[in-house]
Order: sequence, then structure tokens, then C-alpha cells
Amino acid sequence: MPVFFKFLSALPLGVLHGLGWVLGWIVWLASGVYRRRFLANVQQAGLTLRACLGAVGQSGQLVAELPRLWLGRPVAVDWRGAEHVQHALAEGRGVVFLTPHLGCFEITAQAYAQRFGQGAHPITVLFRPPRQSWLRQLVGAARQRPGLLTAPTTLSGVKQLIKALRRGESVGLLPDQVPPQGMGVMAAFFGRDAYTMTLSVRLVQQTGAAMLLAWGERLGGARGYRVHVQPMGAALPADLTAAATAVNRAMQDLVLQCPSQYLWGYARYKLPRETAHE
Repeated sequence: MPVFFKFLSALPLGVLHGLGWVLGWIVWLASGVYRRRFLANVQQAGLTLRACLGAVGQSGQLVAELPRLWLGRPVAVDWRGAEHVQHALAEGRGVVFLTPHLGCFEITAQAYAQRFGQGAHPITVLFRPPRQSWLRQLVGAARQRPGLLTAPTTLSGVKQLIKALRRGESVGLLPDQVPPQGMGVMAAFFGRDAYTMTLSVRLVQQTGAAMLLAWGERLGGARGYRVHVQPMGAALPADLTAAATAVNRAMQDLVLQCPSQYLWGYARYKLPRETAHE
């Protein structure tokens, strides 16, 4: 399998995206569970299927582009809002980047590391290693690059993030990922309660770090990617549930910027195994 990944990494981005588009539609047609969840999440967000149907192919592209991003030649990236990063770093109090399951979230950390991270401000991303040993080694090696570090989803990983922020560095999180039992609160996401991580809020509260929103737009025609960055806006409330709700609202706003690149098939409203009633 590593040899196959290496082969795929040498293919043009357009070829990989074409293969990924087909893969996304195969999964859509073959999996009734995935299709029903996709449609239910779109309906919950109050959007039309027409506005979101492109996400079927985009979800396959997300998978197909990984070999190139992990092992292949650099891809073209441009920025919208880089001045927000420069300003936050100049303040020297650390930056928490929040990136939803929108577009190519893999490229956001890589692009940051390339432009800002190879000096005094590397970025550390929270990373849950795959279960397969070969994939764990592959991903671990691919994500360890100049300006980019990883932290495990454990207590030691959280401590690593806190230390990085106190040094004035950056960290990256997927705040719409369902956290483990005891690591979140119920907060509204598109009008429905979802178990939402509080880690991003706690990091800001403990370190005084700035919070920025970021996502990586997948450009058509194999033209690469565009990283969008914007400030959080209002300060987070002190109450954890209210703060998590504010984060979810910010994630909603990002999703609505480009609903055709959101992972609508993600089980956003599931509960941790220990909490779920089956």
C-alpha cells in the first residue's frame, strides 16, 4: 500500500481530483447510510440539495488528493486574509486556528507552515493517528515537516498545545469534530444540539491566545488551493456552553461560504460511545 500511495503522489492534481470525483459518487450511490445522513444534514442546515450536491464529488477529492499533499510535489496555494495571521503573530500571544470539515483542511496547516512556520512561529496540529500501522507511519512522517508539528489526542498532546501557545506559536484544531466523552458540551449547530469540543475555548481562556478561522478552498481546474483566514470577531463568553455555541456559529458561517465543499456526510450529531444510548 505505501508503494501505491507513492505512485498516486506523482500523478497530476487534476487526475487525482478526477478520480476522487468518481470515488465520491460511487460511495454516494453505494451507501444508503451515508446518503441519508448527507441529505439529513443538508436539510438541517436549511439548504437546498442543489447548493450542496457538489460536495458528493468534493468528498472523494478530499481522499484522492492526500497522497499528493503528503508525499508529492508542492501544490499552488494563494491566500485571502494573510494579514490577519501576520497581525496575530505580531502580538506574540499565540494563535488558535479553527478549521471545520470544509474544503481541504489538510492544506491549511501545510500552507501556514510554508509561509509563517519556518521561523519562530511553527504550528502544532492535533492529530489522531490511524489504527493501521502502515498508514500511521506514513501519515506521521508526512505531517512532520519544517514549521509543522503534531500533537496526539491525549492529555500530553493538550499540554503540548498549551506550551506552544505560551511560546507565541500557533495550533490548529477541527472544532466540528466530535470529541471524546467528557471533552465537550451540547451546543447548537445549524439549529440542532451537537456534542461540541471545548478544547479550543479552554486553550484561549488559559493562554490568552488569539483565535482565527481558516479553511482551504479547493480550486477548480486543478489550479490548487486558496486559504481563507478571518478573525473570530467578538470575544468568547466565559461560559463554556455559550463559548462553544459561538464557535459553532462561526463554523456555520464558514460552511455557508462554500456549502458545496463541506463534508455533509460527516456524523456531526453523533454522541461519544459512552454517552450514546443504543
